[in-house]
This record gives sequence, structure tokens and C-alpha cells, in this order.
Amino acid sequence: MNTLLLRLLAGSLLLGGVALGALLLTAASSDTEPAPPGMVYVAEGTYQPLFKNPEESEPYTVKPFFLQETAVTRADFLAFVEDNPRWRKSNIATIFADEQYLKDWPSDLDFGPEELANTPVTNVSWHAARAYADWRGMRLPTTAEWERAAMASATDADGLGDPDFLRRLSEWYSQPAPPSWPDVRSTAQNYWGAWDMHGLVWEWVEDFNTALVRGDSRSDGDMDRVLYCGSGSIGASDFQDYAAFLRYGLRSGLQADYTVSSLGFRLAMDVPTSSPDDL
Repeated sequence: MNTLLLRLLAGSLLLGGVALGALLLTAASSDTEPAPPGMVYVAEGTYQPLFKNPEESEPYTVKPFFLQETAVTRADFLAFVEDNPRWRKSNIATIFADEQYLKDWPSDLDFGPEELANTPVTNVSWHAARAYADWRGMRLPTTAEWERAAMASATDADGLGDPDFLRRLSEWYSQPAPPSWPDVRSTAQNYWGAWDMHGLVWEWVEDFNTALVRGDSRSDGDMDRVLYCGSGSIGASDFQDYAAFLRYGLRSGLQADYTVSSLGFRLAMDVPTSSPDDL
């Protein structure tokens, strides 16, 4: 899949979902642990990849982790490029990002009108997202971690058994992209307290280019509907999870230097093995 096609595909099919205000609930769970500011705690659980080795029948265990409450914003990313000139749009090496990197920024240190400060940053490559994470002393979530957090509805850590939740996911992922992105915290907050896991922008994960992902892995326009039907669904673990097919297809088409107008990111952290009182 070439870069232009990917942008057309990912840019026009993005998650509406901003009309769920009546469903917003603050997550509350006895599983939660103290999290760093701006992050939420996601408890240990299981993740069933969309496609996996047929010899491995059991779901993978995902260890507890911290996840950023929202996607990284333009204002957040501006602080990064101010402190790291090599990642400014005029200085970026072509090996780290394609020609569309930060294309909607008027200049190196100008993300546009001030009202865009709290909108998710997009048109950033995987390399740039990882560099930002390193600068913050964090990392990108793995696919297993992101999917573990994203399967939560507003009231349940595993909302995938809820037909209403799955229906809303399908509706979100079937909407065209808006002319401009709303602020973070504009869609729904899930059981863990994370905002906009669905309904705002796509998000980079650490192992985006690994088709068969293990739960403990650390190293590893319209969407092209062909990727999500027919032969593309053979071996899928859940034929009803339409949204998972879309995410799988997007990740399969990405390369680390790609930048997409509907693709942002959020950060993750390991939970220390020491007592929560020591955090």
C-alpha cells in the first residue's frame, strides 16, 4: 500500500462518535492503582488477537500498565519540538518521516490557531512518536495493551460482549473524518478512565507492523474494505468485531515513516514492581 493511498484510506473513514455525551461515565473500579498524573491504570487481563497462531488457543495475558488519559495534543508536541530541533518539520530527516510530516503546521514552532492547542497532534510518524515518548521517559503502548484498554466500555473492562457497545464502535468507525479534529476528551471516557479510545483519531502502537502479536511483546479517505472481508477474515478470532478488522488493516498498511492526517498517539508506562505506596 503506498503512502498516498494510505492517507486517502485513513483520512476519510474516521470515527465520528462525538455525540455520546449522554453516555460519558467516570470510570470507577476496585482494580485501580495510583497512576502518574495524566495517566490511568489498566489492570492485568487477557487479550485475544484478531489473528493468531492456531496452535495457541489461549488468550494472551497483558500485565498491568499505565496509559495516557488522552492522545498527545498539538500543544504537547510543540513543547517537544521546541526542545528537540531535529524533530521540527524543516529539519526532519526523510528516513524518519515522509514529506507530509506536520503538514498542517504553518511553521516549525506554530501549530496554528490557539484553539487547536488541545486537539490531537497528527501527521506524525512512528519514529517521531517514539522520540516524543523517549523525551517524556515513557513509551508507546503495545498492540496488546492498546486493545486491552480499548475493549472497555464505559462500565465494563470487557465491553466486547455488549451488543450495544459493538454497535456504537461500528457506527464510530463508519463515519467520515470531520473537517477538523475536536479537542481531546470530546468523545467517551471508558471504564479505566481513558478518553477517546474510539471516536477521535487512530493511534500508533509500538508493534504496529507485527501481525501476530504476543501479549507481552515489547519489540515486536475510505479504508480498503478488501482487507476486512472475504479472505481477510479467515482465522479471525471475533467475526463481529468490525472495528478490530479496521485497526488491523490500518496497522498492516503502515510503515514507520508514514504520516497520516488521522493518526496520532498516546503514551504508556510499565507499572513498577514495587508497592503502589512507593510510586
